[in-house]
Amino acid sequence: MKLSMVVNGVPREIDAAPSALLVDILRNDLRLTGTHVGCDTSQCGACVVHLNGRSVKSCTLLAVQAEGARVTTIEGLGGADKLHPLQAAFRRHHGLQCGYCTPGMIMSAADLLARNPRPTEQEVREGLEGNICRCTGYHNIVAAILSAAAELRGEKAHV
Repeated sequence: MKLSMVVNGVPREIDAAPSALLVDILRNDLRLTGTHVGCDTSQCGACVVHLNGRSVKSCTLLAVQAEGARVTTIEGLGGADKLHPLQAAFRRHHGLQCGYCTPGMIMSAADLLARNPRPTEQEVREGLEGNICRCTGYHNIVAAILSAAAELRGEKAHV
């Protein structure tokens, strides 16, 4: 079947099987490999993208459910010439080690900050529920998100 969606600001038409998952379309057909498959059961969060501005786990979302939608992947959040404040904060605060969970963490955090630009540490931790990192222990991830939140508000980070 033919699907139409806007991916990272670009209108796309994709031929997809009715059973195709959004993550597979993004990775295999559109070659946007920043979205990772970690568990195939919607538990790890490595596959998080934005669908019409809200974070979703693309490993359990059928591609047909994105028909006519706006999809943003980690590649669409920032650019090679200018990182998104969350990407820069993860780098600055060492919020990653192996990097496998990082795209999903950043996409989840971007959704959180869009809804709550002034989160507490506890709200950040709750906002990351459903995103698993097996390397970092989350401390630097939370610090990066709080720092980016302050930057996005035009304030100096205190983290």
